[in-house]
Amino acid sequence: MAIRPQRLETIAPVIASFAISQTAGIDDLKDADIGKAVTISANSTVSPCADGDIVLGKLLALTLTDADDGQRVGSVQIGGICRLTTATTTPVVGDRILGAVGGAVKQAPALIGNDPAGGNVARGTVLDVNGTTDCLVLLN
Repeated sequence: MAIRPQRLETIAPVIASFAISQTAGIDDLKDADIGKAVTISANSTVSPCADGDIVLGKLLALTLTDADDGQRVGSVQIGGICRLTTATTTPVVGDRILGAVGGAVKQAPALIGNDPAGGNVARGTVLDVNGTTDCLVLLN
């Protein structure tokens, strides 16, 4: 009997719903952003991660359609284990992450004077890295 492959992404995800941030009346997240890293952008709204953003989690789904600006709600995985696309500088196992361009994530900087008041900007713990493509992250 073969050993069943691990599916760590299915272990105890924590999912929450958020409104979508807007720019000039247009939602900042569209269907093409599903699966990407998102950040908190205002009071209980989310937007795609940009370079250096604090990662809230992974966008799992959006209600309605891309044409329904201002009415959509996003389901975001904010806890558990998820796979996210990586960008330069690619994290290694044990690293923490920050947002990168296009909803990807990158290696967080070392703990020095670059952390803002209120705490460290890094999030998660990298469990596995797939080359320079993506990584498996424990959103802790």
